[in-house]
Amino acid sequence: MFKIRPLLSALVNHIQLIDRNGCKFLCTMMSEESPDQQAAKLLKRPNEENEESAERAAKRVKAEGEHTEDDKKYPKKKVVLLLAYSGKGYYGMQRNPKNSQFRTIEDDLVTALVKSGCIPENHGDDMKKMSFQRCARTDKGVSAAGQVVSLKLRLIEDIIEKINEHLPPQIKVLGLKRVTQGFNSKNNCDARTYCYMLPTVAFSPKDYDTEKAAAFRLEPETLQKANRLFTLYKGTHNFHNFTSQKAPTDPSARRYITEMSCGEPFVRNSYEFAVITVRGQSFMLHQIRKMIGLVIAVIKGYAKEQVMERSWGQEKVDVPKAPGLGLVLERVHFDRYNKRFGGDGLHERLEWDREEEAIKAFKEAHIYPTIIETECEEGSMVSWMATLPIHDFEATVSETQDSKDQKQVRLNS
Repeated sequence: MFKIRPLLSALVNHIQLIDRNGCKFLCTMMSEESPDQQAAKLLKRPNEENEESAERAAKRVKAEGEHTEDDKKYPKKKVVLLLAYSGKGYYGMQRNPKNSQFRTIEDDLVTALVKSGCIPENHGDDMKKMSFQRCARTDKGVSAAGQVVSLKLRLIEDIIEKINEHLPPQIKVLGLKRVTQGFNSKNNCDARTYCYMLPTVAFSPKDYDTEKAAAFRLEPETLQKANRLFTLYKGTHNFHNFTSQKAPTDPSARRYITEMSCGEPFVRNSYEFAVITVRGQSFMLHQIRKMIGLVIAVIKGYAKEQVMERSWGQEKVDVPKAPGLGLVLERVHFDRYNKRFGGDGLHERLEWDREEEAIKAFKEAHIYPTIIETECEEGSMVSWMATLPIHDFEATVSETQDSKDQKQVRLNS
């Protein structure tokens, strides 16, 4: 009977001899293994190793090419989607995979993209794989009539209809256009236009009985004063007081506003409403709501007009933040992109004239009714107005906390 162990012993001795000439790694590996393991490695056929490598490669190709057939039939292309949604019940636009209990607009959008076959399922878990980028990050409860997102997806047949089949009624894709490969909806955006719908009782005198909010009607003189104050925001200012955790020396606090005005009032559900429109290059967190909140405080007589100039200075000013309910991202602008690529014969201009009727219909069906009904039922603006006396517009924020506490005690007593 053939004895393998003496042969192995001789082989190990031979390897140790080689080790003395510099092959330390091989000796170490062999010495750590039992003679049977060493024999198995020595007697292993080269084609077995090739078979294992081929198996691993096949598994990797299968994993990477999970959706190969769909990708061949519908190659992924860079596009933008025109999106409209009512923000009520959502915790803003941006998805947060680590906090899935707080539903966002992007959560429902990504789910619809996967279910419709526009993107592979693994792209839903890692949005970087589809180069996803939103133009504006709307906050909790904020709606949009003209949000734009850029991403790579499969251009399947009837793509808009199939995506919308998997979306709730309060979210809808209204348009799609091809864009350049390097397009980024946030970085390529020149300006953003927001609207803010509010009950005109917000501009009532501070001693007005808010129990009669439905009966209030805005005087033309008050509207003119409001528009004069809104005009002061035009141009470049340091808006560090109109957001949170922004130092007055931070260059990013300087923002450029091109337009801000309040339109003529109208009546819905017996209440009078008006719409404020603001267009700017970009906006910080809560900036628009604070811009509106400060003007309301001045109109109502809680603050002097000079506080607006002070708020752009270096000192920290306590600026009230209006409710988020009425805020709507109206549209986003891509003037530079349109000028460079819109006439090259290969790409479309990022304008949505053909979708205007659909945008208007969505606002009338889902955005405006939600704002009006919620305001009439919950009175978010009237409730917020009751907090204005707590603010001290003459002092800086460092001085106001004690006075706020004292005023709150007086209001509750």
